[in-house]
Amino acid sequence: MITVSVCYEGKVQGVGFRASVLSLAKGYEVTGWVKNLPEGRVELLATGEKTEVEEFLQGIRESHLAGHIETESVLPVKLSAELKGFRIIP
Repeated sequence: MITVSVCYEGKVQGVGFRASVLSLAKGYEVTGWVKNLPEGRVELLATGEKTEVEEFLQGIRESHLAGHIETESVLPVKLSAELKGFRIIP
């Protein structure tokens, strides 16, 4: 199991980015969340088997969201509590 924090920069707010990520997450065995950050970025936290997380992130890169992403920063993180499901954090 791995957990990653991903920050997306570009035109990622106000375009349905979080809802699209939530929809994509349903096709993978990942748990976590996605949220808007005050400075205009979107942050995603995903946990699961390494291949599932990597395929989920690749799915985002290959989706219609790709045109909105200018930069993607992926950092491994240590998970402090078990996550259930995948959700949008308001």
